[in-house]
Amino acid sequence: MVGKKEKADIIIVNANELITCTGDTADSIGRIRNGWVAITGEKIAAAGTKEKVLQEVDIEQAEIIDATGKVVAPGFVDSHTHAVFGGSRVEEYAAKMTISDPLELKRKGIETGVTVSVNKTRKATKEELYKSTEKRIKGMLESGTTTVEIKSGYGLSTKDELEILEVAAELNKNTPIDIINTFLGAHGWPEDMTKESYIDLIIHEMIPRIKEKKLAVFHDVWIEDSHFNVEDTIRLLDAGEQAGLKSKVHTDAYSYIGGSDLAAERKVVSADHLNFTPPEVMKRLADAGVVGVLMPSLDFAVAHKRPFAARAMIDSGMTLALATNLNPGNWTESMQFVMVLACRLYGMSPEEAIRAATINGAKSLELEHDRGSIEKGKLADIQIWDIPSYEHVIYRLGSNVVDRVLKRGKTIFVKNQLGRDR
Repeated sequence: MVGKKEKADIIIVNANELITCTGDTADSIGRIRNGWVAITGEKIAAAGTKEKVLQEVDIEQAEIIDATGKVVAPGFVDSHTHAVFGGSRVEEYAAKMTISDPLELKRKGIETGVTVSVNKTRKATKEELYKSTEKRIKGMLESGTTTVEIKSGYGLSTKDELEILEVAAELNKNTPIDIINTFLGAHGWPEDMTKESYIDLIIHEMIPRIKEKKLAVFHDVWIEDSHFNVEDTIRLLDAGEQAGLKSKVHTDAYSYIGGSDLAAERKVVSADHLNFTPPEVMKRLADAGVVGVLMPSLDFAVAHKRPFAARAMIDSGMTLALATNLNPGNWTESMQFVMVLACRLYGMSPEEAIRAATINGAKSLELEHDRGSIEKGKLADIQIWDIPSYEHVIYRLGSNVVDRVLKRGKTIFVKNQLGRDR
């Protein structure tokens, strides 16, 4: 006896291309011509050709979304951001277009660096932080992002670090995008404290409070010759892991002091930036299963003197994710822009960039089991691009090709119309 078919609530039909992001290689996007997707509740019930979907589900009462002439793809997973911050650094950013001398910037009264953002974030009320971040989240959603990681790091005090994570947690409850919290207290240290006393504060006060309030999933440390060294990082990551936090690192952004070696040795979830990572360490990261998270827009925004070597990382066997690194010094909400830069400036193929922005982003947050690709049983986190083929996503410079976004099976954005359902 033939089993009863599952009833679909929504059916996406006639896509020029369905990009499933299935497969195991760096450029596997699982393209299906004339693709269909069936959704039941929050999850994908079937995906593939028309014939395959109709064999598996009952679409008699389903809402039909016609994707004729369009591309259907997984929602973006933006796995590295600092989206909660106060104010901006627009004066610094604009001035640096023509002025490179720090003394000249100082003479003009232009403040620079992370300390500026720390001060502005501390001065902002919790309501102000919520409202400004909510606006940025809306921009990300409209650009196809359905899951975003948010790090703390602009507080550098127990009160302010917790407040950043609390704002992100509230936005996770109140907005359609899924937000994953990362504690990055070790983003620097306050001007009125020594590094050693601040490390003690993180270990003995911040981490216990974060554990108590269940405010983060991950714990991140910035390993750099100007920040925390390997020994500092071991102490910090040990404390975080004992509190149940999973480890990530910022490393090799402006120097190589062994941070990526430590990442491979400890098999952290991800190592981010990696501008100065030696080729032999890339291989160790690949063998350890550490996802490399790359931020092309950061290199672009700061005119980095040593752009990361994406091609070498891929050739070493590393899994790479792309992320916006949205922050006051690199303000972009668009993963599409990030993909454009990844392809044009770093030699990634469109297929590699799409995987890095979807399934690999999910892997860098340990969420690949339920999102990042269009497969039966995964969350129906889907975007529809108003373009005839996937290559257009990195071809139409400065455009937002997103026509519709579905999150957990609900339409939450249609071009020129933001849905209100969660």
